[in-house]
Amino acid sequence: MAGHDYDERILNGEEWTVEALAVIHDVKDHVLEIVIADRSVNNDQLIHMNLTTKEKQRYCIELTAQGFRVVGYDYNQTDVSSDDYFETPYALLDKLSPLYRQAFGDSLVSKLLLLHSSRRHSMDNEPQLDD
Repeated sequence: MAGHDYDERILNGEEWTVEALAVIHDVKDHVLEIVIADRSVNNDQLIHMNLTTKEKQRYCIELTAQGFRVVGYDYNQTDVSSDDYFETPYALLDKLSPLYRQAFGDSLVSKLLLLHSSRRHSMDNEPQLDD
């Protein structure tokens, strides 16, 4: 899952929480809100996250060993049955939220510009060798 090897081993409840927190950390800057859902909808085989996209659409997202899928159209709701799993949270968000895609792209461009500027500044400060 997030930042891991996508192996098929079974996680326990605490490991699902750690996995969900890693996902939240990875995408939080590109959505309005993402939090772990109420404990009542989580168990040792899965965990749910409540998500509000930048378009202000609310979802309940299920994370299992099979991947990520939408299971509800409001927080803590798990009444939507779908076999449409996504391997990563990024693929799911890319499908659900055009503004996620834009925010992610803008963030990437900003980081690349910062890196370019930093390298340029570093090169400007290097001592020049006289011929």
